[in-house]
Amino acid sequence: MREITPIYQTLIPGGGMWSQVVGRGKTLRFTDLEGGANVSLLLYNADQLVERYNMPDTLKGQHVFFLTAPLCLHSDMGRILASVTHDTRGWHDTVCGCTDARLTVEKYGSQGTYQACRNDFFRNGRENFLIELAKWGLGPKDLVPNLNLFSKVVADGEGNLTFDAREVKAGDVIELRLEMKTLVVLNTCPHPLDPTPSYAPKPVGLEVFPGLPAGPEDPCRLSRPENARAFINTENYHLLRD
Repeated sequence: MREITPIYQTLIPGGGMWSQVVGRGKTLRFTDLEGGANVSLLLYNADQLVERYNMPDTLKGQHVFFLTAPLCLHSDMGRILASVTHDTRGWHDTVCGCTDARLTVEKYGSQGTYQACRNDFFRNGRENFLIELAKWGLGPKDLVPNLNLFSKVVADGEGNLTFDAREVKAGDVIELRLEMKTLVVLNTCPHPLDPTPSYAPKPVGLEVFPGLPAGPEDPCRLSRPENARAFINTENYHLLRD
């Protein structure tokens, strides 16, 4: 893990949301401060917002069901938006999406309204995403399948999905190096399959570190042939654009 001083840091409370444009080569470090956190994450090319994280291409190009180091996050234009450079959790869900208002009421009850709880009302991932996306001129049509950092979901032989919290612990981190100038949009609402009976989303620490994009011998670049090809596409994009 890096020892240099972050250029930015913040704490995102449970059920909170955040979005910012982060430059190419910088690294985002997420820390599960208490254990049991979930970070629902979307990524967009900050200079061309029609390009965004693509879950199917990310999975099929790397022959995976979940993400960990040294894998990559592909865009729908065949480029790399981010690389997983460090990960102590080892498994991050790619397929379950986020909570919405109906699911939140079904899981946690109807007592968590704004009228009853004010700022402590029960938030959901979809509405938090839409609030942050609206700040950048985006809306419902721009919602795509999101990542869920720190959450492990496994499938059985029939394809049934189960939330696995056996290895959850406080202090776990995942670091994402951005290979493009990226609009990062996230929220810390509970995972849709989290079996915890009460609404108790956990806080997450977020830090940003300076750095450079992947070099020719970078482990993320070399981890899969499709990643190497996508890095070439990304580099050509910047050669022609910058």
